[in-house]
Amino acid sequence: MEKEIITLLFERDLKKLREEIEKYPTEDSLWVQLPGTINTGGNLCQHLIGNLSTYVGLTLGNVPYVRNRDAEFARRLFTKTELIGELDKLLPVVVKSVSDLSDTQLASGYPRNVLDMFENQTTALVLIHLLTHLSYHLGQINYHRRWITAVNPE
Repeated sequence: MEKEIITLLFERDLKKLREEIEKYPTEDSLWVQLPGTINTGGNLCQHLIGNLSTYVGLTLGNVPYVRNRDAEFARRLFTKTELIGELDKLLPVVVKSVSDLSDTQLASGYPRNVLDMFENQTTALVLIHLLTHLSYHLGQINYHRRWITAVNPE
């Protein structure tokens, strides 16, 4: 049951992330830095793609991925169309990687150190952390996109 819930929530939030990126009115609007903020919607989306591709796709699903975390925040790695394409590739990778886990694997230690504050990092704990991380940044992207569309409506 735990695996199904985690999978369902990843699927829901990744679809919502795709919808948010689609709603940006222009390519450049993804990359506008709002006053008092550090990250743009585009950079946060790149970060989520890198994070989930590494910690779910690569680590749990054995899907090859090379991450450049610094570039996720410092550069435009993808166009708006490419971001949407990357999200379309990522969704089935995350769903399959989580769905294929056994109950024993969920309860076992996660193969990488992700959460410094926890000595005993089960795969389930790390997946829940990754899910809340996705939701947190999804909310930031939603706020960024709403601000952008209020200033620059289509």
